[in-house]
This record gives sequence, C-alpha cells and structure tokens, in this order.
Amino acid sequence: MNAQRAQEIMESADMRKVTYNGDNVYIEHVDQGTGHATVHPIDSPEQKYMVSVDQLEE
Repeated sequence: MNAQRAQEIMESADMRKVTYNGDNVYIEHVDQGTGHATVHPIDSPEQKYMVSVDQLEE
C-alpha cells in the first residue's frame, strides 16, 4: 500500500480490512513525508507499531 491510500483508509468512515504481518490492524496515523504509519492490532489497541506503509495490505 502507499501512504496516500493508507491516509484515505484512516480518514474513511468505513472500516476497511488492513493487515500487517497477517494481523488485522487499525491505522491511527500516517506520516506522508516518511511513508510510515502508526497502527495497532484490532484486538490490542495498547500495542502500537510504527511501520512502513508498504508493509500494510488491504
């Protein structure tokens, strides 16, 4: 995925299925400049990860 698409998903009112390493995640923030996103597993909001958006799959 690219940073623009990650931003669109994050801002969307619709819940989209996004995975990181096979786990369903929620995108909290996208840094367009660096191409990174802050995500957390759907079932573990306390576990936050900073990942490259190209590692996210829709």
